[in-house]
Amino acid sequence: MSEKKLPTHARVVIVGGGVMGVGLAYHLAHEGWGDDTILLEKAELTSGSTWHAAGQITHSTSSFGLGKCVDYNIGLYSGALEAETGQPVTWHGCGSFRLAYTEDEMDWLRHTLSVGRSLGFSIELVRPERVAELHPFYNLDGVLGALHTPDDGHVDPTNVTMAMAAGARQKGVRIFRNCRANNITQAKTGEWVVESEMGTITCEHVVNAGGTYARQMGEWSGLQLPMTSMTHHYFVTEPVPEFQNLDTELPVIRDDRKVSGYIRMEQQRGLIGIYEKENPNSVWHDHCPWEYENWLFDADYDRVMPWLEESLNRMPIFAELGIQRDVHGAISHPPDGNPLIGPAPGVRNYWCCCGTQIGIGWGPGLTRELARWMVHGAADISMREFDPRRFGSYATKDWQVIKAEEDYCLRHEIPFPHFNRLAGRPVKPSPLHDLLKSKGAVHEEVFGFERPRWFARDGVEQRDHYSFRRTQADDMVAVEVKAVRERVGIMDVSAFTKVEVSGPDAYALLDRLTANRMPQKLGSITLTHMLNRRGRIELETTIVRMAEDRFYLVCAAFFEQRLLDHLTQQRNDEVVQITALSADWSALSLNGPRSRDVLARCTDADLTNAGFRWLSAQEITIAGHKVWAFRMSYAGELGWELHMPNAACLDVYTALWAAGGPHGIADYGSFAMNVMRMEKGFKGAGELTNEVTLAEADVQRFARTDKDYLGKDKTLNTDLPWICAYLEIEPDGEIDGHGGEAVMLDGCVVGSAASVAYGHTAGKILAFAYVKPEAAAPGTELSVVIHGMPRAARVLGEPAYDPGSLLPRTDSALEAAR
Repeated sequence: MSEKKLPTHARVVIVGGGVMGVGLAYHLAHEGWGDDTILLEKAELTSGSTWHAAGQITHSTSSFGLGKCVDYNIGLYSGALEAETGQPVTWHGCGSFRLAYTEDEMDWLRHTLSVGRSLGFSIELVRPERVAELHPFYNLDGVLGALHTPDDGHVDPTNVTMAMAAGARQKGVRIFRNCRANNITQAKTGEWVVESEMGTITCEHVVNAGGTYARQMGEWSGLQLPMTSMTHHYFVTEPVPEFQNLDTELPVIRDDRKVSGYIRMEQQRGLIGIYEKENPNSVWHDHCPWEYENWLFDADYDRVMPWLEESLNRMPIFAELGIQRDVHGAISHPPDGNPLIGPAPGVRNYWCCCGTQIGIGWGPGLTRELARWMVHGAADISMREFDPRRFGSYATKDWQVIKAEEDYCLRHEIPFPHFNRLAGRPVKPSPLHDLLKSKGAVHEEVFGFERPRWFARDGVEQRDHYSFRRTQADDMVAVEVKAVRERVGIMDVSAFTKVEVSGPDAYALLDRLTANRMPQKLGSITLTHMLNRRGRIELETTIVRMAEDRFYLVCAAFFEQRLLDHLTQQRNDEVVQITALSADWSALSLNGPRSRDVLARCTDADLTNAGFRWLSAQEITIAGHKVWAFRMSYAGELGWELHMPNAACLDVYTALWAAGGPHGIADYGSFAMNVMRMEKGFKGAGELTNEVTLAEADVQRFARTDKDYLGKDKTLNTDLPWICAYLEIEPDGEIDGHGGEAVMLDGCVVGSAASVAYGHTAGKILAFAYVKPEAAAPGTELSVVIHGMPRAARVLGEPAYDPGSLLPRTDSALEAAR
């Protein structure tokens, strides 16, 4: 049934009737907004990318957040949705295998197993013989093992979408088919005006669920939503004689190395899906034609032939059969492969529900979280990896195409820890980029900025060394940590977000949005958190009082747009100016017991405790340039952060490096910085997410009880479902863990690791983990499943390094040198 008359007003208008748009309508209805939600679809539901999806879904994911979504989706598909709506979804619960041919692939499966255990999945690492028992037709030559996820399967994409549409309608959502939207603009009131073929509707919230049309829809509203359409093949064979008398359906096979895709049964036929690893095909760089409905491209056999031939080698029973049907359709790929789920940058109440390359596998779980975000102010899983604001203006159309093609080719590659995507870079190099690269820096990209990860020395090759185990890069990180701990290190931290808030009401606005006490004196520094209306953590930021009415905010690079939006959208009638300085200002971090000696040779400022107290800021002169110096240290050492206009950065760095020569100064990168913050027990972005309150993150000490701030009423709950605990884990000398691993108490899963790193100074593996309160007390003996095996762990009650935090406050070079 399609609605006939479009209303003039609604709370929510969703544009796009694929699995993402319909999924969001269904979940908004379940969150109580069904009676005031409208969905517009230009043709028939599922007529875009949804209808030609292969429909597989698997628990085999190393992403903790996506794992939660996948588990929900499988429960929905395998019974809950049909029971609720009465609509069939055609679920095939055949299970699946992901194969491994190399030790690196086996390590990937072991890590995935560890994450799956923390999520309670039915998941097992098996030998090839077990694969042969359940799938006797697959050629397992060279296979070392496989991850078996028996609750997996595949589903009919159209049936799923229609069932969710039925569920949405049952709760009041109105769906208008054959109603193309042709413009979305924002009125002066802040409401959104959606123009369509059936008329104009004004709404509080608008949602872009346009699939392959989403990018051009964003342009209507002046938005740049980074995604590119890539075409993907799957092939359906003629009927397979060997399938005719099977009692059960064969498991889906995911063969990342040989097939670069998947093979499964499609009723009595075979289905082969391929993501070629070279010469990917992007389409519609300017726009997707509006008249395209249920659109497919002609098959390009030349492009996929090497993998298609190997698929026939792996499934010999297909070799003599013809291809009965080829499906070559377009799918949206964002630059990093993750969907765009959340607020669009720079505007209020424009929501993205698009850029999803695996809509059936990820869609319902992600749209449930988006619905919670829209209705309640925060999702229940960390949305950092999906937040559309993770990209900035650097994400131009040409760059989007380069990155989408890169992502497509990586679709069936090993997702190594810290995998560094190199295409289309550098975009925003710092003033020191070329110099540091010449000194051995291996850079990473953060919000478009290039930041050094580590420095190649002593003949180690200057490139990323990928593994789930320790590599030569870890040896270099150990050298950097030792230099900072024992002498002095310098790091280019220009990628940090840098925002100035000024004006007569700057203090009032920031005081209302921050949990900690605002800096009172000129030059004072405060570490604080901004919360949303659910009391969850939006971001952590350092605030420096530069003048009576001027404040300088510093936070992690990937939170820049989130910070700007939060400040702007929470502003009432305060008179303030909010200025982003990140592109124009650079920053250096100078840390270590000799950092005062080095800095003293470059400035006339009094650097003693009396002249430059801990957690204070001063404007000083270095190499003829005015520089803001902040006495603070993320490494937990005596140190300063130095912030300056870009034009000063190279001169300041050169002067510090020359002054540091006699003291053994060394460059260090983000990997060493992460190790040192873990040794100090400093929580980072992996722990401080929209999933948790200050109390759950165990950072309540940074919140004041004698002031009001956004979200305060939600931070006082003492009935905590989990608490962030600080752990030491038994090392094995090779494998440390990477986050998401199951944490166990007396053989039962009680939580999962958020961040894991080997502390080179402490000589132990350190981790933050969210665990049940009964497992969080210091001294509690736990185990952490790393690489598929339990490892002894213990909850720590204080930092592993300098528990009294005396070193950053030291006044004597002799003291600082131990």
